[in-house]
Amino acid sequence: MAGNYLFAGHVVAAPDQGLWEITPPDLDFAAEMQGFAWLDDLAALGDGAAREKAQVWMQGWIKRYGGGKGYGWTPDLTGRRVIRMIHHALFLLNSADTQETERFYATLTVQTRYLARHWPQAAPGLPRFEALTGLVYAGLSLLGMDALVGPAVEALATEAAREIDEKGGITARNPEELLEVFTLLNWAARALSESGHQVPAAHVLAIERIAPTLRSLRHADGGLARFHGGGKGLEGRLDHALANAGVKPSLPRGMSMGFMRLTGGRTTIIMDTASPPGGAAGRSAHASTLAFEATSGRRPLIVNCGSGAPFGTEWRLAGRATPSHSVLAIEGTSSSRFGAGDGDVLSDRANVITVRQMETENGDGVHAAHDGWAQTHGLTHARDLALSSDGRKIMGADTLIALSQQGRARFEAVLRATQLQGVPFAIRFHLHPDADAALDMGGNAVSIALKSGEIWVFRHDGRARLTLEQSVYLEKGRLKPRSTKQIVLYAHAAEIETRIGWTLAKAQDTPLAIRDLDREDLPVPL
Repeated sequence: MAGNYLFAGHVVAAPDQGLWEITPPDLDFAAEMQGFAWLDDLAALGDGAAREKAQVWMQGWIKRYGGGKGYGWTPDLTGRRVIRMIHHALFLLNSADTQETERFYATLTVQTRYLARHWPQAAPGLPRFEALTGLVYAGLSLLGMDALVGPAVEALATEAAREIDEKGGITARNPEELLEVFTLLNWAARALSESGHQVPAAHVLAIERIAPTLRSLRHADGGLARFHGGGKGLEGRLDHALANAGVKPSLPRGMSMGFMRLTGGRTTIIMDTASPPGGAAGRSAHASTLAFEATSGRRPLIVNCGSGAPFGTEWRLAGRATPSHSVLAIEGTSSSRFGAGDGDVLSDRANVITVRQMETENGDGVHAAHDGWAQTHGLTHARDLALSSDGRKIMGADTLIALSQQGRARFEAVLRATQLQGVPFAIRFHLHPDADAALDMGGNAVSIALKSGEIWVFRHDGRARLTLEQSVYLEKGRLKPRSTKQIVLYAHAAEIETRIGWTLAKAQDTPLAIRDLDREDLPVPL
């Protein structure tokens, strides 16, 4: 409202200019302008000034781009824009004159016909779901467009059956993108039901498959696990989508979309236990195999740095690297890497060779291993995680081991190249910015204070060098990365097997249940 436009990590201060008069600093900024998500914000504000601004911007877009030319004319952006225009039609047309109303419906007609012709050109996955959902919305809402509904509904059901796997996941393995797809399918299903149309079985089944997967990818604070380019999701978006879906609450056992979830008391752990996606879906994949996040109650504790895409190319690449995740990394080499001529796709990907969930008397655990450094160093990384049933203690061990004869030969060659000093590696635990950490016990432990009042203590078995260093938290909707800290264990792999053990536990004087005064300590609904 004040003329400060924040899109895609950029802010443009133009108090004397309208939205379409400013020059976008990059294509991502332009895409957010053309996608009309800003209309949701103005409608949420909802007062007269917000409505007037929305109407002026809407009519400005029609005059500049309504003829079908310009950057915003792609199937996904058009679908995204049409959904907002139809959803907020009353808001946009309140007090509008006849000429403005006619222009509004005319441009909707043009966009609908464009979607009917061009939706197959949208990339599979979220872009195509956006295009088809927009076409369904338009066909149901506009007079004379009834003939488009049937083919669009059938195509959307086909995409849902093809893109949503048997366990409710998508190829990109991005939890936030899965939420967006889930939301679009919910919107389309609701629009069809309210207009008296039958929702195809494949469409309904896709929603039913996704719901439990999203629940398993949600932390105790209600946010999604931040992997493969995804953030925690807009506040309340996941709960709202699950409530609208009406799918009976359940949590699947085992892996969900390649992630393993451990729960105990008020603590959740979500661990990446599959290879990064490849192909077109791998353009936003991260080298995060065996990384984990942990949340206590409504307070994130251990996190990954997140996606750097909103902050430019360099941050995007940095956020995808293994050291930006809470996992072991051999210095100078990510567990998955770019191949020659493959652009921004991770083609040399870590292969998970074993993963199993374990149940013990003290709680649940997971054991997993990947071969991401087998070719470069002859080493396999294995991680064991266990969470006590009361959620007060996380026990972990990271192992680098040369498993095969070929791996041992490769590792010995690397050792000779280092004059037997060993392969340097680090195990990182990135902390949430709201966590206050300090070295303790003469530098042998780290105390972590959460805003809830909980105190967690990190310790290790003494086989590594412990440091507390600066880190960053990459979060959408901010102008720059947030400063935070990371716990780092440094060591060298100089033997056939090198194992580092560590624990993260609540201090003994921390109560079993604690009232979070900064935010109501309510359970997250399933």
